[in-house]
Amino acid sequence: MGSAVNHTERLSSQDFTTLCERLRPQCEMLIAQYPNKRSALMPMLHLFVDDEGYASREAMRFCAELLDLTAADVESVVSFYTLFFQRPVGRYMLQVCRNLSCTLSGAEAIMSHCRERLGLQSLQTTEDGLFSYEEVECLAACDRAPCMQVNLEFVYDLTPQKIDEMLDAIRAGTYGVAPLAQTASPARTWILREDREIARGERSAGGVGVPDPDDAGGIGDESGVIMLDRIFADNARFAGRTRERVVVEPGPILEAITE
Repeated sequence: MGSAVNHTERLSSQDFTTLCERLRPQCEMLIAQYPNKRSALMPMLHLFVDDEGYASREAMRFCAELLDLTAADVESVVSFYTLFFQRPVGRYMLQVCRNLSCTLSGAEAIMSHCRERLGLQSLQTTEDGLFSYEEVECLAACDRAPCMQVNLEFVYDLTPQKIDEMLDAIRAGTYGVAPLAQTASPARTWILREDREIARGERSAGGVGVPDPDDAGGIGDESGVIMLDRIFADNARFAGRTRERVVVEPGPILEAITE
């Protein structure tokens, strides 16, 4: 690896088909390990991330088809876990812990130094695609604070000098942590536009044009009665439900409460 990153174009349709066929036997082996094949979703996604560098739309569709899931099922998993990136990221993901122990040990100065050296804010990627930077919650290494992860490898007892030496080694291609896969040039941020808008307090697509998305009854029904009528009128909603216990049986717990 040199001091600059040579980007490759996004995998072509033909290349992605070849990738799928290469990974299919491993995916089928993973599926065979679980009574419910849906449980193989996350390890399957990791296979594609290891090759593509992120969870692409094509990879999510392939996993959905192989596991008999909907695209929404797969995307809900990918969007829940922060280490599944939905867009290309840098070849080195730098994640500095900002939680209590690290903050008390000087993490604020470390994060400020990283931002200055990289020219980035949290959740951004350098123009050359080499570094992505994120300030994260507890990395569970409080005894070696302040700490960070570089492509998930821990770096402890951080100082500005240690940060400088690490960045210089990565740029020189001599750092001891392997770069991530990168099959497409990353944008300035890997956060999806919809996620960013919601994080800022803006509305998701389902809330656009609705005066009060928190109104249980919907537009024009502040009481919520219309929504309740709709729920109880839908018999299918309750089909197949088990009978829930509605009588509290006497026993030691109840007797202790009533004494």
